[in-house]
Amino acid sequence: MQLFIDSAEVSELRKAAETNLINGCTTNPSLAAKAGKDYNDVLKEICSIIKGPVSAETISLDADGMVKEGVAFSKIAKNIVVKVPMTVEGMKACQRLTKKGVKVNVTLCFSANQALLAAKSGAFFVSPFVGRLDDIGKIGIDVVREIKQVYDNYKFKTQILVASVRNTIHVLDAAKIGADIATMPYSVFEQLFKHTLTDVGIKRFLEDWEKVPKKR
Repeated sequence: MQLFIDSAEVSELRKAAETNLINGCTTNPSLAAKAGKDYNDVLKEICSIIKGPVSAETISLDADGMVKEGVAFSKIAKNIVVKVPMTVEGMKACQRLTKKGVKVNVTLCFSANQALLAAKSGAFFVSPFVGRLDDIGKIGIDVVREIKQVYDNYKFKTQILVASVRNTIHVLDAAKIGADIATMPYSVFEQLFKHTLTDVGIKRFLEDWEKVPKKR
């Protein structure tokens, strides 16, 4: 499974990229605003750090606007993937951008039916938001499981990009289901490395090492 970082913080992305374990990035204007930078400038900088797919989100609500923004984003770097929302206009834009050779990430997906429409519209990625489903009392990862079954049934090429990841359990569940990608905040990525027994083992090893007689 590929791992993406969901961020517009360049310092985080640099640290993540240095591990050679990160395959891409998802970002949006809200994340760029938190970073206090111009969105296009952020995208250019991210694409210079992350060599894999970088998802850039449109803000228009109509297909014409999404296509215009998407084409402009695609000129920033070759690894840009354009994010459009799961709406009627978004699917129109997805179809048009795909025909132009622009890869599309259909975002704000909350059901397998929506994911089916995204695949039929030619989406490169579909992004089910598991954390936000959890927030309203649903089990978000169940939607990923349903999408995986539908896509397998019909051999759709659209990749499942699990989004709104809140914890390492979301990452593990996505991997067990066979999702293609999980995108997560840098803080969750850091947690993937950690386990109490690993820390205890290192501490014990160092303590034992101190007891070993050293040549003088």
